[in-house]
Amino acid sequence: MRVLVIDPDDGTAEPLVCRLVRNGHQVRRARTGRAGLQKWEQAEVVLLDLELPDLDGLQVCAEIRARGNTPLITFTSKDSELDRVLSLRSGADDCLVKPYGFRELIARMDAVARRVVTGGGPAGVSCGALRLDPGTREVWLGEQPLELTRKEFDILLLLASAPETVVSRRDLIAGVWADEWVISTRTVDTHVSALRAKLGEGWITTVRGIGYRLEDTGRTTPPPGRAGPGGTAG
Repeated sequence: MRVLVIDPDDGTAEPLVCRLVRNGHQVRRARTGRAGLQKWEQAEVVLLDLELPDLDGLQVCAEIRARGNTPLITFTSKDSELDRVLSLRSGADDCLVKPYGFRELIARMDAVARRVVTGGGPAGVSCGALRLDPGTREVWLGEQPLELTRKEFDILLLLASAPETVVSRRDLIAGVWADEWVISTRTVDTHVSALRAKLGEGWITTVRGIGYRLEDTGRTTPPPGRAGPGGTAG
């Protein structure tokens, strides 16, 4: 793949570039956020360190996502749930905490490259027959559009950004209700219950005491009466 590494630190970026090249990838590097914003369009995967000397890394992430659908993985040195959630909200497909394993990075690069639809049909995030377009906030299950509320869409987007991975209720609250008054986990459960009814059985699994996980059920149609014109309601 054509990979762009946006990282100002020679100590971490240069070994990473060398290992990626040895693994057969074509790699370019940018040392600043502004340089990365000038180079990302030629890349098939962007690896973005959030600690940049000139721009906020989350701002760079959001700007790349606003302009295109290139798979994007962020790196953070802060092992906090909030940093990972903010990365996902800014448009990242995945977030790794430094230090990370190189084999894990390669696996995640392959995963986001498969998951993000880059050509033909609606662009966005997908899990099996489920597709989401963050730009238009439209959702399809197979060929059928689903009508979701704004909160339902935001919850589904967070879950779909890390399929087969447990997302805690705390992360869902931070990612979906971050700018609002503190809410209870019961509110999260209520929205997830409504979302389940629209998707059908099996898509969202409850992990007791922790949160939820999105599964690929293979289902290609919503339950009867749940299809809609697409998009999100107010």
